[in-house]
Parts: sequence; C-alpha cells; structure tokens
Amino acid sequence: MANNDTLYITDLDGTLLDANSSITDETVGILNPMLDQGLQFTVATARTPATVVPMLSRLHTRLPFIVLNGAATWDSQRGDYSHVNVIPQATVEAICAVYERHGLHPLIYRRHGHLIHTHHYGTLSSQEEKFVEERQGLELKKFILNDPDYMHNPDEAMLIFSMQDYERLRPIYEEVKATIPCSAVFYHDIFDPASGLLEIYAPGVSKAEAVKAMQQQTGAKEVVVFGDNRNDIPMMQVATHSVAVANAFPEVKAAAHQVIEANTTNAVPRFIATHF
Repeated sequence: MANNDTLYITDLDGTLLDANSSITDETVGILNPMLDQGLQFTVATARTPATVVPMLSRLHTRLPFIVLNGAATWDSQRGDYSHVNVIPQATVEAICAVYERHGLHPLIYRRHGHLIHTHHYGTLSSQEEKFVEERQGLELKKFILNDPDYMHNPDEAMLIFSMQDYERLRPIYEEVKATIPCSAVFYHDIFDPASGLLEIYAPGVSKAEAVKAMQQQTGAKEVVVFGDNRNDIPMMQVATHSVAVANAFPEVKAAAHQVIEANTTNAVPRFIATHF
C-alpha cells in the first residue's frame, strides 16, 4: 500500500466526516499535501454532488467522485456527471406502484443537465421534511414538491429515495427487492436508528462496481477503502485492503481487514498519511 499505485476511496458520513458531517481543518491539512504529490484519492457516498461538491471544495481532489452509492460519478473538473446509471421509466412506475399500495410516495431524483431535480408528490415524512429543508437552496439540486406529473417526467431517473420510520419502509423494500429488477439499499439512519433510508437504483448499481471501474480508470494496482455503514460492505469485498472506523456497525467491522479509530479522530486521513 504505497504511493501512486494505490487508490484510496472513502465513504463520507460517519467515516471521513466528523460528528457535524464536516471536513475538518486537520483532514484538509493532512490530505492536500499528499494530493499535490499525486495521491489517488476520492470518495464513494450515497450523497449527491449537491452536497459533496461544496463539502469537498477545500480538498485538491482530481478524481471523479462516486456519488449516489455508485449510480453516478461526478467530474469536479468539468462540473458535470461523467457517468450515470439510469433507472428505466417502466421500473420507476412499477416501484411507485408498490409505494402507493403502502400509502407512501418516494422522492425521485432525475438528472436535469448538470443538476438534480428531486420530485415528490403528497405528504413528506417528518424525516424527509427535515432532509428537504436542510437542502433547500443548494446550487446543484432543486426540489419539485407536490408535482402531479412526478412519475412521468422525461428527465432520466437516477435514484428513488425515502426517509421514513424503519418498520414502515421494510415491507416496501422487501416487495421491491423480490419483484422488480433493481438495486435496493435499505439501512438504519446512523443518527436515528429508528429511521430507515431506502435507496433504489438501476440494476447492478453498487459502490463495489463503481470502485472496480475507478480502479480500472486510474490503473491503480491496489485499492484501499474506508467505511462505517452496511452499504460499504460490497466495496470492502472488492478492495485490496478494507478499513472500518471504530464507530462502524459490527458487521462492517467484521467484514473489514482492519479497524481504526473513530471518524471523530480524523482516523482516515491519518491512516493514509501513514501509508502513502
């Protein structure tokens, strides 16, 4: 695990970010000198470019960001998507039909040029209301709420998403996973375990597939990944070396080759500095 032959890929929330979901001054101070020397480093996150781009603006990154759990990559040099896995419209409609049978409507993320337009119809959950409120005014994302045509918009769908009580989302996840060709990720909110996050992507989408593509693109001989949540396990399984932070879920730590200190100690950049 040395120098430019190694590609380092880290999750954000609960892994690279601190308890306030921010990049610390120490992280910037550790990573930027290595990035300037050619460190191959990027992130793999469920977040969209709307929050990732401003969050990482102080880092001298050059590689594309893996966003939306691998459904897309964002080229920060060009300010646009470099790759998108599109959910077929028929699949969008089938998934929304499952939601409706359970009395809910999801948020549908569609690519609108270099922007994301997030469509929703009906009542948001309290978790979703907070989620939307915190993201209003972002440069790269626009929320279109109470949109009666939200299912049939011509823009390409990238993600179908919900934040809701975990047990209320569980039957939707189980039915979608059993009956519709797609990639569905369902997990507890790390900040509120009673809440669940359900993310549905095109078939074959995962952080693991995106990590393999990034390795091929960079020509790196080895890949080191860092994570804390269950959706990080697939990329750990395809990495040369996988690292869990101490605050990770037990099954994530069990899947990793190594466990380091918690995200709140800037453990990821410190690990990279030791090995670069």
